[in-house]
Amino acid sequence: MIEHSQIRLPFASISGKRVEADFAGGTVTSDGGVLLLRKLESQMGFVARMVEALRDRRHPSYIDHTLLDLVKQRVFQIACGYEDAVDCDELRHDPGIKVACDRLPLSGPDLVSQSTMTRFENDVRRTDLYRLARAFVDGFIASYKHAPKNIILDIDDTDDPTHGAQQFSLFNAHYNEHCYMPLHIYEGQSGKLITTILRPGHPTNGRQVVSILKRLVKHLRRAWPNVEMIVRADSKFSSPEMHDFCENKGIYYVLGQGANPKLKAIPQNLMDQALRLSQNKSESIRLFTSFAYKARSWRQPRRIIYKAEVTNGEANPRFLVTNLQSSRAEFICDRIYCARGRMEGFIKDHKTFLHSDRTSCHRFEANQFRLFLHSAAYVLLHALRAQGLHGTAWARAQFNTIQNRILKIGARVVEKTREIQFHFPTSYPLKNVLTLMSKRLQMTEQ
Repeated sequence: MIEHSQIRLPFASISGKRVEADFAGGTVTSDGGVLLLRKLESQMGFVARMVEALRDRRHPSYIDHTLLDLVKQRVFQIACGYEDAVDCDELRHDPGIKVACDRLPLSGPDLVSQSTMTRFENDVRRTDLYRLARAFVDGFIASYKHAPKNIILDIDDTDDPTHGAQQFSLFNAHYNEHCYMPLHIYEGQSGKLITTILRPGHPTNGRQVVSILKRLVKHLRRAWPNVEMIVRADSKFSSPEMHDFCENKGIYYVLGQGANPKLKAIPQNLMDQALRLSQNKSESIRLFTSFAYKARSWRQPRRIIYKAEVTNGEANPRFLVTNLQSSRAEFICDRIYCARGRMEGFIKDHKTFLHSDRTSCHRFEANQFRLFLHSAAYVLLHALRAQGLHGTAWARAQFNTIQNRILKIGARVVEKTREIQFHFPTSYPLKNVLTLMSKRLQMTEQ
């Protein structure tokens, strides 16, 4: 810390007085809002649930930090915007992060360094990851006080570029780069994360997803035997295996459907009608229909929803396949399928703002563990927004906004004999929001 106190940053003078900055502030944190995350996590017990899934293979004689210490530190740092393990070298001294990890801010021992954290991430085994995946589903189930009437399983993958010799990094022609393709599953109505599975870089298909859904649905049914489930995904996940699995398990599905020439020819008259209606009109024309269709690989005919849309004179047809029989075609398309657009926002929070694409380890298992750590940060920030910010102007704020405006609060930390005080800036503009969030989390705790 001595070399930091010797750094001087000169700035333009004001009224003849020299302006200078340094890094000798001492017991000050730039992430005072992490106290909210600490309070929320203590209620949820999500990190403890993760730690229960891990096996500590270190020799007891050489352990200074428990697995709970390690996971808490890493998850809180990611949630506050420090996505890289190298940030541990400085943040291990940060009084705010130390308090969040149940350490005294000044007299308590420092947290772990980057080297210790990296060794921890690379020591996780495949059996640990399987138990962690179950822990995420258990955490999702525990987030409901009562069994929900229905849930929507939104499924999609996203590209995760790789830049080295990572195991199972493959070239993906669609994205024109070497990458992973992590699979994300969210509850579509609430945005709650159910699980994230790191996958090699080739495109995911329905048959591969079924192998994951089998375990997931079995676990959910064990907790909620009567819950109604709907699987929602785009056309690359539509396959005979996916259709058969959902129908055998009593699960509804609404999936995008790729079209072959035979399928395209069936509703062509409707598209011709839409094109005629669109002439000399500036607005879009949309016509809907549904019909039974059986592909050669399907075991039975299934309902196809067809949207004949013309925008600016250009045809934009869309096919869906579903086992929902009573709902109107327009309702299924607009209110059910198109609502999955919200998932883009969920993945954006996860990937862009929490930087869950930091999968730079060589071992595939280590990269999956990193994905789980970032997913845990998503769970905390999503719960913080849902419980603390509902009904406010920040109820739909993206994660980067929550980080920049609510978590990143400068605070002077004072440790006394009987108490620890965080002194926030008097001029902090969101003090009323912070007060409201603290009260709401306190009420939830009681």
